Amino acid sequence: MKIDGTCHCGEIAWEAEIDPQEILVCHCTDCQVLGGGAFRWGTLIAKENFVLRRGTPKFYRKTAASGALRDLVFCGTCGTSLYGTQAENSTHLSLRLSGARQARDLVPAMQMWADSALPWVNSLCDLPVVPQPNP
Repeated sequence: MKIDGTCHCGEIAWEAEIDPQEILVCHCTDCQVLGGGAFRWGTLIAKENFVLRRGTPKFYRKTAASGALRDLVFCGTCGTSLYGTQAENSTHLSLRLSGARQARDLVPAMQMWADSALPWVNSLCDLPVVPQPNP
């Protein structure tokens, strides 16, 4: 499936070819902190299936729990997370799907790092819902 997206401010634009059956939710504490929420969602794709159409992203290099160096790529203006990848000899990237134009159609097929999930995540459907106000 071909998808496309932008960062929040529009400085970065991208396109990607993904397998919609490979979309996942990650509950690791890094995704919670770096994503600013209870989890982050995305998909692993081959680097050649990602095309940067506009802009020059920045990156933050971190040491993963495995000891491997990871580059976390984001918009330097608005901070939108774009993807993560191994810092050296990378063939794949973990594309963040929050900026995809097709986000509403991309349904997660699995969850990972569930031991780190915040204990209230599974009860979200039980909470009252306030609709978005009309403009």
